[in-house]
Amino acid sequence: MNSLFQTLFKQVDASSLAAFRVGFGALLLFNSINNLFLCPTCKNLEPDMLFKYHYFEWVVPWPGIGLWIHWSVMALCAFAIMVGYRYTIALFVFTLGFTYSFLLDQAEYLNHYYMVILFCIVMLFVPANCKWSVDARRNTRVASATVPYWSIVVLLAQLEIILIFAGIVKLNADWLNLEPLRIWMHARRDGYPPFFTWLTGDLGIAVGAYGAIALHLLGAPLLFFKWARPWVLAAYAVFHLVNHTVFNIGIFPWFTWFASFLFFKPDWPIRFRDRYLRRASTIESVDQTDECNPVLPTLTDERSLANTGVTSGVLSPMRVFIVAGMALWLSFQVLIPMRNWFIPGNVAWTEDGHRFSWRMKLRSKSSTAIFQVRAGDQTWSVHPKEHLNARQVRKMSCVPDMIWQFGQFLEQEWQRKGFSDVSVTVESRCSLNGRNRQLFFKPDLDLTTVSRDERAYNWLVELTEPLKNPLWNF
Repeated sequence: MNSLFQTLFKQVDASSLAAFRVGFGALLLFNSINNLFLCPTCKNLEPDMLFKYHYFEWVVPWPGIGLWIHWSVMALCAFAIMVGYRYTIALFVFTLGFTYSFLLDQAEYLNHYYMVILFCIVMLFVPANCKWSVDARRNTRVASATVPYWSIVVLLAQLEIILIFAGIVKLNADWLNLEPLRIWMHARRDGYPPFFTWLTGDLGIAVGAYGAIALHLLGAPLLFFKWARPWVLAAYAVFHLVNHTVFNIGIFPWFTWFASFLFFKPDWPIRFRDRYLRRASTIESVDQTDECNPVLPTLTDERSLANTGVTSGVLSPMRVFIVAGMALWLSFQVLIPMRNWFIPGNVAWTEDGHRFSWRMKLRSKSSTAIFQVRAGDQTWSVHPKEHLNARQVRKMSCVPDMIWQFGQFLEQEWQRKGFSDVSVTVESRCSLNGRNRQLFFKPDLDLTTVSRDERAYNWLVELTEPLKNPLWNF
């Protein structure tokens, strides 16, 4: 136990953490400016309803130009994070604002938005503004050349969990049979440079599908080893470049690749500057004796110890609290993605446990959904596009809890019109990963009589359509 605490609370060069803060802030700034000028979330003002996360139904859009003002403030906070100006306050406000925008509409869910929230929360507790920041220049109590090693370890652990789960979830029958990657790549045979053309054939698709598994399950752990790190980072660079070229996945590829540089020695920005930018240097980092665990500071380095928020005792209460908090946080990060393993049904079909589980690019769905509203002896057919925008319609039609929410919306709409005893059913046919469309919801299920807490597999017709042209039979 003592050796663990000694390792986690060793003082290491702060340059790597400071560089990560600058890069993280720059990506947040880019995303905020994109939302400010293109304002994809502003379409939340268009539809008649928004799809809400369970227990967060109370989150509603700002009125009027509120969303534009919101993203203007977010951009200013992101810039403050990048330059390290009032870092903790700026990051706290940004985290609240980003989480708010994330919760506005379930149809806008993206894994990299969830990832940003997690890293924002972690960054609130690490001293990333102690170097190369306005705060460090203005306040000597903030400034420090070193940080406790745990502040880097917790970021590395968070990244490793995401990367490894992104590989684990691909060990399923559809992905091993190249679906849905084959669907997407065949649809992109035209309009891309010749270098990418081979990817649209089955051989290239197989290299991509199985290579992604290997890169996440083998490459992510190999980042801890010096001899493998440059090769893995080069492979990740190619992987993320292809992802950025072929898919529209925002800042995710750039963030995960840049975050991987945390695996280098903590003084890597100094060495990079001195070696490649050819600046005359005075070594700012502390001496190091091994790959990742620099030596402990001397007991006379009182400022460095003060900046860690702990005393010099190995098992001080503050250190125990920090390690316990890290263990609890990381345990939840492991358990949350595993929850769908214990829920009956194919998660790609039922969506139970799909979100927050790093199940990225694992299903392609197409569907039709027509709702029937009955009140007394009258019946109305309702198409979702009458009330929703195009993205909401596309997302909703094969997602059970969103279909349920739209059914609740229709019930309330008809009640507002003065009708009582309203029932709502849906005729929905869904195709998963190129399969033939089949009945999705039980056609006689009255959506007004079931609870959102009920598991979706109780509402659905079991998936029976086989995968087309499988490579393997599982």
